[in-house]
Amino acid sequence: MFSSVKASCLKLNSVLNPYGKGSEMKKLIKGITYLDHAGSALFPESLLKAFTDDLRNNVYGNPHSQNISSKLTYDTIEHVRYRILQHFHTTAEDYTIIFTSGCTAALKLVAEAFPWIPEGTEQTSSRFCYLTDSHTSVVGMRGITASMNVSSVPIKPKEILLSEKNRLPAEEHNCTTPHLFSYPAQSNFSGTKYPLSWIQDIKCGKLCPMKIPGKWFVLLDAASYVSSSPLDLGVHQADFIPISFYKIFGFPTGLGALLVNNRIAPLLRKTYFGGGTAAAYLAGEDFYFPKKSIAERFEDGTVSFLDIIALKHGFDVLEKLTGGMEKIKEHTFALAHYTYTVLSTLKYANGAPVVRIYSDTDFSNPDVQGPIINFNVLDENGEVIGFSQVDKMASLYNIHVRTGCFCNTGACQLHLGISNEDIQRNLQAGHVCGDDVDLVDGRPTGSVRISFGYMSSFEDAQTFLKFIIATRLSMSDTEIPFQSSVTKLTTESVPDDHPSFNNADKLSPIPHISDRELRNNSSTAVPTCRRGGKPITVTNIYVYPIKSCSAFEVSEWPVGNQGLLYDRNWMVVNQNGVCITQKQEPRLLSFFPLHRLCQTSRYLVKTHDCGDGIADWFSLFLGHPCRLIRQSSDMKNRSHRKTTKGLSSATNISLSLVNEAQYLLINVASILQLKEHVSARLEEPLEIEELIRRFRANIVISAPESFEEEEWAEISIGALRFQVMGPCSRCQIICIDQQSGERNKEFLQSLSAARGRKVSTDSETLPIASQTPETGHSTGAEQ
Repeated sequence: MFSSVKASCLKLNSVLNPYGKGSEMKKLIKGITYLDHAGSALFPESLLKAFTDDLRNNVYGNPHSQNISSKLTYDTIEHVRYRILQHFHTTAEDYTIIFTSGCTAALKLVAEAFPWIPEGTEQTSSRFCYLTDSHTSVVGMRGITASMNVSSVPIKPKEILLSEKNRLPAEEHNCTTPHLFSYPAQSNFSGTKYPLSWIQDIKCGKLCPMKIPGKWFVLLDAASYVSSSPLDLGVHQADFIPISFYKIFGFPTGLGALLVNNRIAPLLRKTYFGGGTAAAYLAGEDFYFPKKSIAERFEDGTVSFLDIIALKHGFDVLEKLTGGMEKIKEHTFALAHYTYTVLSTLKYANGAPVVRIYSDTDFSNPDVQGPIINFNVLDENGEVIGFSQVDKMASLYNIHVRTGCFCNTGACQLHLGISNEDIQRNLQAGHVCGDDVDLVDGRPTGSVRISFGYMSSFEDAQTFLKFIIATRLSMSDTEIPFQSSVTKLTTESVPDDHPSFNNADKLSPIPHISDRELRNNSSTAVPTCRRGGKPITVTNIYVYPIKSCSAFEVSEWPVGNQGLLYDRNWMVVNQNGVCITQKQEPRLLSFFPLHRLCQTSRYLVKTHDCGDGIADWFSLFLGHPCRLIRQSSDMKNRSHRKTTKGLSSATNISLSLVNEAQYLLINVASILQLKEHVSARLEEPLEIEELIRRFRANIVISAPESFEEEEWAEISIGALRFQVMGPCSRCQIICIDQQSGERNKEFLQSLSAARGRKVSTDSETLPIASQTPETGHSTGAEQ
């Protein structure tokens, strides 16, 4: 039924990718489906090559100098200004290009330089109005206007109506008080395109926000829009247009521009002056005369001239590969329309929709809808599945999406029905922008967004749809509650009158925990909340010296102030110093570097001193540059604050190279019940030992009841006492066979169905202090 859409996408794809994705996007050869083009475009190989060839063949000096290389830089920058104006169908007669560090810096510049008239003066005061469906950086402008005693007025999209009641009376057209109205050409949340005709309607008084008399100027936030649509400033002459170039080309980042209409440019105010902006000034007196050029007046310091030179090649390559923005618009919309059409028709067996799409359009017109689809996945009962779980499942399929509220709280509130009070309550509950707290009291705090760019293909859309179908329509509706917990070691003694212990079970103070030992088999783990019942036995102890590498089992092991001695004291990092885990390199499981060297700490330290030799060895094996690092002595006090389960105050934890807690603990009884459920969904039987290894716990216990550990607030093992820190998250690590390194994405999918709860970072363990777990019990985290 979608054959016509498919044909259109394939035809456009052949035009936009004449060299094929393989040659232009080598980073996608590994099978990545990149669906976050609204976050950033991906740069093609030919852009990078053209830019680096340019730098090799030319010498570019500081444009503020007067030598030959500096003159070359200056002339090239002016040529790039021309290319930008040409790209937006305008000329230097109408617009000036002011280079900034990005769209956000451009918005800040407008807020600071606009000729505001504050309240309390004889004139009518200025107003800053903005659409509530705006990026955080637009809303943030109100902080600057407030400091200037200028009021801000948020306007909801439905309040902008082209009707006679919004017109100003003729006698009020002569008011000259400057006001500023800002709105996005395209919502970065839903992809809704707001009418560019609003620009002229607002400026001429046909459309007047809040019916406030005065001279209205328009700021068009075009950052999202221009990544996939043409903008003709010869027709739609907004006064300010901020953009970020990485949204268009993918490279360079950290470079944007403010396009300023020359009619308002002379009115802009400037107080600070940096290098290159002054025609003349005195150091000993308050005298400053600015450069005549608007661009030079506002470009403080030396512009990022090499990045600006890269733009020239960006425009060249974009035109060569695509044929222009109009074709990009058609191509990306065709992909979005196809994906939306299929996605909106997916149903469960009971007729319930698989997803809830947040959109103001039906994706039928590329002039009103951009290539962005925002949604939440639902279960068969219509309940939202947290975006964090969807994100982690997508990563197993090598699909890159964006989740959260996308720096657009206004649109997020509108589409998800989140009230102002909800935002404040969620903050008090610990949820902040950018975290993975996706559900609070069962209600979503954000959503999932996919977006297409000119490098996207029909196969990308199909891969995403197959992922949704595979993970939702092939899953059982059986759900078993299962959640892991984190604990932390404390050194206080238990009071004599503690209700959970008799005299024989009393704990003594532990002044030097580094000298204590855990012993399996002979040690008993006792939760302090437990009354009666059979004892809980420690069955296994595992140490993970190198983060994400293989473990080795011990019968006893010393405890340090960060957990098991040497546990995750080493870590493999890439050439940028970023940690490499099993998620990127399952082959790390091939390393058993400390298995035969665990007898003495002196031997371990000497043998595994980090340096070029071991770095070369790791690099050769993994096939890319990396190094082995060890936690240094000055990191021993690295701590983590987290509210403990059952306790009102936050506790400081001294950590090694783990993520959250000193130890992870797992209950065999819980794993057995989980195995029974998960094995039914897997093609081959799963052994209990293999399942336990996937959760990468430090301590394995055997308790009489499954999941009883979820209720524990504190436990003790021998003379050590631990506190529960909260849920341990799980991630893709549990999909990796800890012996072969093979991935099985069905594992996390099945586990998710079994648990019926959010999938987090690691494994299934109970994180505790003096034991640094790497997972949570049942599905904890890889630390």
